[in-house]
Amino acid sequence: SSLCLTPRYHLTMLGRALILALALVAPAQAWAPAPRMSIAVFGATGGVGGEAASQAMARGEKVTALVRDKSRVTTPMRGEAGGAPMTLDNVVEGTVTSQADVDKVFEGQDVTGVVIALGGKTKDVGETMLTDGSACIINAMKKYGVKRVSVVTSIGAGDSENQAPFFFKMLMYTVMKGIFTDKNNQEGLFLKGPGSDLEYCIVRPGGLTLDPPNGIINVIDGEAGSITRADVASFCLDALDTPDFPYIKKTPCISSDKGTSWVKDRSAATQGDRAAA
Repeated sequence: SSLCLTPRYHLTMLGRALILALALVAPAQAWAPAPRMSIAVFGATGGVGGEAASQAMARGEKVTALVRDKSRVTTPMRGEAGGAPMTLDNVVEGTVTSQADVDKVFEGQDVTGVVIALGGKTKDVGETMLTDGSACIINAMKKYGVKRVSVVTSIGAGDSENQAPFFFKMLMYTVMKGIFTDKNNQEGLFLKGPGSDLEYCIVRPGGLTLDPPNGIINVIDGEAGSITRADVASFCLDALDTPDFPYIKKTPCISSDKGTSWVKDRSAATQGDRAAA
């Protein structure tokens, strides 16, 4: 079965009139804007992490990112667009496997939610970067009292192995074997490890594309199709700012409406995904 999450914020003319009438009689404090969230993004120089940072800013949230090189914080690629310098509220230079660097992301920022969208080839970032970095983030979340976190892994991780297309399984068993070992261990930190008491959502997307978002996000049980990085980021942010989000402490596999014929994107525009924060 599948669940399609679609935009939810349409008001009828009657609804608008009702809101206007209530605004005229309700106390001013009753209509104060919702408190601004403070989002920490790990992996903000990658495709999904960059989208998460950009979209969170567009939503009016405060965004802090940990990156190795501030000059690589750029607007997300969507087709040929993107790549311009992107200004966030706070950017910390460091590495995700350093507990001291990770702690700096949380110090004084009143972080309310975290996006972990780390990635990289094993030969570039090490065999255990995802696991070691996520362990540091979990430690910092507990130290600073942060509960809600979205963790982007991949279709094929954990018990979703059979939801990956055949060709992708071949990659998982060969050239990507090392990184999937790391992804599975990363998930284990939340499923049965020190992060199990956090309000986590482990997001397992299908084939990632640079297409513009279409807002169609299907939570699936069967074989995964493709999905834009932008829509994955939107799902991650919804998991942080929706109190009763239905996939907390779950591992949803998500794809869009593009079918299951996709190939792994190795274009130059996605190379930001190759490097850890």
